[in-house]
Amino acid sequence: GCPDRIYLLASIIFQNTHPDKPASRRFVNYGNKRRVPLPEVKSEEQRRAYELAFNTLKYQGFLEAIITDSFRVAPPMSNDNMSLFVVMLYDFQKRKFLPRQRWEKAESIATVALVEKVILGFKTKLAASVARHRIKHHLVSVDSFLPETVKIKQERSGRLPIYAWVNTLKSSPGEVQQVLTSAGFSQVNSIGQLVDGTFCWDRHCTDTLVFPACCRSQLHSTGLLSDHKLAIQDKSCGLGPNAVFSLLPEDGDVLLAGRFSGLTVSHTAALIARQPPRVYVCVSDHTDAQRAELQETVTAMGCKNVTLIPEDFQSLAGMDKRLQDLRVILLNPKCSLSAVSDPVEIILQEHRDPDLLQDLSQGSIGPQKLTALVLEQRKAIDHALMFPEVLAVVYATYSSYAEENEKVVKGALQTFKRGNQKQPASGELLHLCV
Repeated sequence: GCPDRIYLLASIIFQNTHPDKPASRRFVNYGNKRRVPLPEVKSEEQRRAYELAFNTLKYQGFLEAIITDSFRVAPPMSNDNMSLFVVMLYDFQKRKFLPRQRWEKAESIATVALVEKVILGFKTKLAASVARHRIKHHLVSVDSFLPETVKIKQERSGRLPIYAWVNTLKSSPGEVQQVLTSAGFSQVNSIGQLVDGTFCWDRHCTDTLVFPACCRSQLHSTGLLSDHKLAIQDKSCGLGPNAVFSLLPEDGDVLLAGRFSGLTVSHTAALIARQPPRVYVCVSDHTDAQRAELQETVTAMGCKNVTLIPEDFQSLAGMDKRLQDLRVILLNPKCSLSAVSDPVEIILQEHRDPDLLQDLSQGSIGPQKLTALVLEQRKAIDHALMFPEVLAVVYATYSSYAEENEKVVKGALQTFKRGNQKQPASGELLHLCV
């Protein structure tokens, strides 16, 4: 089970992201509160809460069927507590309604205790309802309730290896490899050979190491992460910085526009640190807390060639004196995250939209939301192509939809070629997807 605080945080996330159903299909009433602010919490608590809320969203239909079958009308509690009830019901049914382990110093929350009392008081009826539902719908397990695309991603996310790039501002590949070997790790030649206590170099991103998922705690014990010599980050986040590095001339600067974490900015800065260029980052769509976190990360990683630009990307132009040496633009606008197996990690680490969890929990993005995202992406690409001295634009996405991949890129290039604007010197628009 989870501490009271995790349940409460997860219920707030669920309340803010669950879909509004028509009255004719609304079997459980969650009250009218929306956009409830999430309190400041530690990163690990935040991740656990988001994972619990995301799993509850995946099984929302199943859980609501259990509730209506067990209580006929509703559980004995107010609508405002129903999000907490369904979040806790997901966790308790997953653990076969066993009581939670108690933590001595854990915070006790009265509302959580009340919901727990109701669930355990009705656990026999709830468990029987779960069994009836499985029999009625011929479900081998509760997981069989999920759409196939969601089930595949859920299974895949548990097997994903750990990717970590070497921060060459603090260390070197040789030093990192030596520390790992001293800590008991051994090197293998490919991802297919990874087992406990091994690592290999990634074949696409030459500054990136790959470890099996079971090695996370062992990796933390080496001190490489706390010393900022190695940074754990999804490989998809490193493709853009590596593409920029391969395209950037020695005397050119880089501009990042879109949604980036401090780690992605630091990765870009570290890769080009051997050259004079600067990394400019548009942060107009970042909150004050996200800007502070970005700056803190960049400083901790040892980056001295990064400048944050408060203006909106669309307001920048080629005649801006700060951007006279701009040669490569890295775009990573909002997208559907449809190609990501573990969206919670990307949403939290890369400051993406948590509202996407609603769509991702059901395996597809609504057409209206997809159209709105594509319009934003197209707008960003069109503007990036307006900078006359830029040699290349790198467009990165976490989407599997063609609309957010080759279609939006081809559409932008066709419009650009029909116009009278001067084509960038190299004429390159590199499109990257996970």
